Amino acid sequence: MGLSPEALLEAVRAAAGERVSDSLLAFDEAAIVLRRDDAPAVCALLRDRPEFAFNALADLSAVDYFGKVPRFEVVYHLNSLTHGHRLRVKVRVGEEDAWAHSLTMLWKSANWLERECWDMFGIRFVGHPDPRRILMYEEFVGHPLRKDYPVDKRQPLVPERDPIEKGWRF
Repeated sequence: MGLSPEALLEAVRAAAGERVSDSLLAFDEAAIVLRRDDAPAVCALLRDRPEFAFNALADLSAVDYFGKVPRFEVVYHLNSLTHGHRLRVKVRVGEEDAWAHSLTMLWKSANWLERECWDMFGIRFVGHPDPRRILMYEEFVGHPLRKDYPVDKRQPLVPERDPIEKGWRF
C-alpha cells in the first residue's frame, strides 16, 4: 500500500523543497500548494520519482474565490496506481492574469480537463495543444462557473450547424 497522507506530505516536501509553498491535510487527504511557475517541474517530479509514481491525473478543475486575491485555484487530483496513494495539488491564479501552465505533456488526460477549465472558468493553459472551447459553443460570451457570471445573461444566437454536412470541427 502507498504512503499515509502524513508520510506523503513529508516526502513531497523533502523532494520538492522550497517549491512547495504550503501543504495541508484535510479530510485525511494530502494537499500541496505550488507557485504557478513551479507546477510543471514539481508535477514531473511527482510523476517520475518511483516513490511517488503519480501516473494518473484523475481530475482537474478550479475554485473561484470571488472577492479574494488571488481569485482562483487550479486543483489537480493525482493518483498513483502503483502505490495507491493520492495527492491534491493546488496552483493559485490571479483574476487579471488567469493562466496556468499546461500539463498535457505529463498526463494526456489533462487535455480535455484543461479545456473544460478554460471553458467554464476562463483560466488559460499556456502550452495547451488545442485550447478550443469544449462544452460551450465558440460564440458563447463569458465563463459560466465564475461566481460573477450573470445567470440571466442572454447569449448570442448562432445558426444551427449540421455536423454531418460540415464535420465536427466548425
